[in-house]
Amino acid sequence: MSSELSPIDKAKFVSAKHAAQFVESGMRVGLGTGSTAAWLVKCLGEKVRDEGLRIKGVPTSTRTAELARDVGIDVISLDEAKWLDLTIDGADEFDGELNLIKGGGGALLQEKIVATASDRMVVIADIGKEVETLGAFPLPVEVIPFGWQTTQALVEETLVSMDVLGRDSTLRMNGEVPFVTDEGNHIIDLHLKRIGNARQLALVLNQMPGVVENGLFIDICDTVVLGFGDGKVEIRDITDGTVETERFDLQESENLFSDLTK
Repeated sequence: MSSELSPIDKAKFVSAKHAAQFVESGMRVGLGTGSTAAWLVKCLGEKVRDEGLRIKGVPTSTRTAELARDVGIDVISLDEAKWLDLTIDGADEFDGELNLIKGGGGALLQEKIVATASDRMVVIADIGKEVETLGAFPLPVEVIPFGWQTTQALVEETLVSMDVLGRDSTLRMNGEVPFVTDEGNHIIDLHLKRIGNARQLALVLNQMPGVVENGLFIDICDTVVLGFGDGKVEIRDITDGTVETERFDLQESENLFSDLTK
């Protein structure tokens, strides 16, 4: 129930619940990965079950695919969909221009492919994800396993000439072994603290041999739906330059909270 959720979880829930309103029957929808995106999938599952919503969902990870199937969403591949009406996903950070850092959940490659194959990308987030300048959250860089240490050294050497405050990097681990993405790659997390020129950094990183993709999403997100723990939602649209607000009654959502936390 709502009283059992933390303020952050309530913020994630209301942002996801509002974003679910963008989805209409007949749409092909990219489904993101992460804790906030999981709320979105569950909210869409409720609409499938109770309102007869019929969509084709393209998941950005195996765990999102499993959750989507569990809640009754018809899951297809991006190759089957070819192009998407909408992608809804979370973010680890976003700035005032709606540029993002993503990849904390390790799905940045599929997330970026799906997002850029969509007419529109909507990000759902709690207020803690908004930053003045990107970089406090470690920037994920997906690399192939072959020669990953050489790739890491090359990345660190290149960071010397970039407008960043830190240059440390770490191989992401899963317990005592390296984390492996759905595509069989590793992730190097860059601890940059502040990224002065995100566009330049994204371009330079992707030119390096061994680098598959980086977690900077530049000029991809169109709308951010920002949730607050008191039920308020703020919708920022970069294309229209508009900011709107809405409020959900969390007390009325108790039954839905109960369903979604099972």
